Amino acid sequence: MKKNVLIIGAGGVAQVVAHKAAMSNDALGDIHIASRTVDKCHQIVQSVLEKRSLKMPGVLQAHQLDALDIAATKALIEKTRAQIVINVGSAFINMSVLEACMQTGAAYIDTAIHEDPKKICETPPWYGNYEWKRAELCEKRGITAILGAGFDPGVVNSYAALAAEQYFDTIESIDIIDVNAGSHGKYFATNFDPEINFREFTGRVWSWQDRQWTQNQMFEVKRTDDLPVVGEQTTYMTGHDEIHSLSKNLDVPNIRFWMGFGERYINVFTVLKNLGLLSEQPITTAEGQEVVPLKVVKAVLPDPSSLAPDYSGKTCIGDLVKGTKDGVEREVFIYNVADHEESYGEVGSQAISYTAGVPPVAAALLIANGKWDVKRMANIEELTPQPFIELLDGMGLPTRIRDENGDRALTIETPEPAAAKAKLAMAH
Repeated sequence: MKKNVLIIGAGGVAQVVAHKAAMSNDALGDIHIASRTVDKCHQIVQSVLEKRSLKMPGVLQAHQLDALDIAATKALIEKTRAQIVINVGSAFINMSVLEACMQTGAAYIDTAIHEDPKKICETPPWYGNYEWKRAELCEKRGITAILGAGFDPGVVNSYAALAAEQYFDTIESIDIIDVNAGSHGKYFATNFDPEINFREFTGRVWSWQDRQWTQNQMFEVKRTDDLPVVGEQTTYMTGHDEIHSLSKNLDVPNIRFWMGFGERYINVFTVLKNLGLLSEQPITTAEGQEVVPLKVVKAVLPDPSSLAPDYSGKTCIGDLVKGTKDGVEREVFIYNVADHEESYGEVGSQAISYTAGVPPVAAALLIANGKWDVKRMANIEELTPQPFIELLDGMGLPTRIRDENGDRALTIETPEPAAAKAKLAMAH
């Protein structure tokens, strides 16, 4: 059994993680928050205390940390006696934090693929470029490393695993659809770190089609769906983390990711890109100062965490799965709807941060109680989906399903262990 959590990062997602971890501190133990900007950590601590999120009296502390410094991260893990590290900092620090966990024996959880700041849209599968190269060593050392434990990637991976296990005999396609139908009231802003946000869309769009990697350009391919609660929405095919593990771990020929964008976002993005302002490569100004255009754009845009107080509307994120069951073709949409105002009222963050921040705490609880303490590196779809989805239901992210029988709350069924193992073995 593992206890004591170190949260690395101090943005909107970290705030959700801190609140939710505090709400389960009877199981998780001491809660520590670390970032380069310690003032932000103190603000999160204050928010947790003001909202009385701690389930029971306990340790809740802020720390200053440059998580790229492996030795410093290792020292902080040892100082705090943290046995579970939840990394919700920049995607640039993943491998450094993972290495510190491997040196200390702490379990590792993240919510996104590692990125090299000087590279965009590397060759797929993206996990193969960094994380999976450490899988053998993780298993040799008995280190639990749970990759991509946010919502997408994360919960949608678990939805896919559940669909393969319970709702289909064969799956033809998984289309992950992510729509934010909310409004933050700003002329232009991104819902999470602008640098990471823009990097997702400036390179090639990779999808898994006919069992091979397929390239497209951003905003080249779109679709329209009538979704629960948020209604008819147009989304665009986008490259995304979960495709890169699902294509390996599930026997599915077509896996795509679709995200909703408003016309203003598309227009501003296009202008910025065409002007070269979304480049990750440094340039030198006429005054001789070296700057990275993308970082300048990030500096002038609103801090995503500042959007929360005025955010309204809802998100809808889920898996549209098509295939056959008992010889009959079927289509199933497994999804969640989150509300921006409700999220802010509970933890002081908007729903984008909420959907990303609740799942890693659920993963931490499953590591703490041993169900997901697997002593190896794993993507979410490789882990038993039922306890994860059940926990999320009680933590503010209920799952629903829409199929030929209507739209309803999803009821979790516990599979026969042998059947579940056979399904996973067939996928590999």
